[in-house]
Amino acid sequence: QVQLVESGGGLVQAGASLRLSCAASGRTFSTYAMGWFRQAPGKERDLVAAIRWIDGSTYYADSVKGRFTISRDNAKNMVYLQMNSLKLEDTAVYYCAAGRNGFMSLVAVTYDYWGQGTQVTVSS
Repeated sequence: QVQLVESGGGLVQAGASLRLSCAASGRTFSTYAMGWFRQAPGKERDLVAAIRWIDGSTYYADSVKGRFTISRDNAKNMVYLQMNSLKLEDTAVYYCAAGRNGFMSLVAVTYDYWGQGTQVTVSS
């Protein structure tokens, strides 16, 4: 049974940093793509960053390029999202997702497994 568990969200001021963690378990993820999505109230769930487990290649949404970094720890089956210079518009629930096909798809429905989400709130 695949399980994704996010942690690390919280309330921070604009300009601060947070690191989100996603603990993945239940199978070998070496051929998967892992994504961090976010969803603000009344908005769609959008891909923020993704990483291919097999080679570490990454994707970033334009809105977070240069501020966010996605990484993985193969030994611990962990995926991280380091978020720096946080802005008010980064406020959302952040979800970890795993896709069996290994493609860093921007489309949420193409991912097979999801975590429960962690709230990130950026205040002024």
